[in-house]
Amino acid sequence: MIANLSRSPKAAGKSAGSVGHPVLAALLSKPYPAVMGVLNVTPDSFSDGGRFAAPEQALAQARRMVAEGADIIDIGAESTRPYGSEPVSAVEELKRLQPILAEVVALGVPVSIDSMKSQVVAWAFEQGAAIANDVWGLQRDGGMATLVAARNAAVVIMHNRDRADPAIDIMKDISDFFARSLDIADKAGVSRGNIVLDPGIGFGKTPEQSMTALARLDELGAFGLPLLVGASRKRFISAVTPSEPHQRLGGSIAAHLMAAEAGARIIRAHDVAETVQALRVAAAIGQQR
Repeated sequence: MIANLSRSPKAAGKSAGSVGHPVLAALLSKPYPAVMGVLNVTPDSFSDGGRFAAPEQALAQARRMVAEGADIIDIGAESTRPYGSEPVSAVEELKRLQPILAEVVALGVPVSIDSMKSQVVAWAFEQGAAIANDVWGLQRDGGMATLVAARNAAVVIMHNRDRADPAIDIMKDISDFFARSLDIADKAGVSRGNIVLDPGIGFGKTPEQSMTALARLDELGAFGLPLLVGASRKRFISAVTPSEPHQRLGGSIAAHLMAAEAGARIIRAHDVAETVQALRVAAAIGQQR
């Protein structure tokens, strides 16, 4: 029931995990999930590509999200949308990030860097970013786990696939992927208390598989680590009710409330004010039960 949104991380059971990193510990201590605001400084992201590519626009959006209650700002300089995105070099990512990252960090909320390249993440850490958000779960760049361990940084390990396969058991695939990623992390010396798991809604999954991952999210609590869910504006919503990305607020909130009920402790969202309000109201109602 919705009452579960008001649970403390400890009461939420295995899905909350044992958190040692101070930034994560602070984020996960709230009585409702922390909200990670999405800031894409790209020309081609699926939902808002180009809107915040200019530094002044990106900084204004970061300030807006902080004012709306974002607990984390997640900055990405390379689109990872499943269809139509173009890979960019580390040099191009850094070119997009350099005018804004330090100023976003100065806003005072933790900043995560959404990149699969250790070179970019290393630079971001030097500017004050606190979290590496790796959409390939430490499995694409051999230096990522080593970097995270050396910096004793927090890291989001996300499940991904090169392409969707409707024939597979998606929960088994996610679990096997996480097991491989955690083995890489262990061998590099990454502290388990610094890790968050993300099932990668919309990444390498059919719409039905994305919904399955949300419906069975609590199964991932077996890893004993905090869970992050980013269902914001994703394509599976349109599979239920045909819509463009900017028309999917209702579906995004529905998915995020269900994810929080199942134990997600961080919600990644484009629409920060609405998501913060939904999560806090649900938690407040739950406290009256």
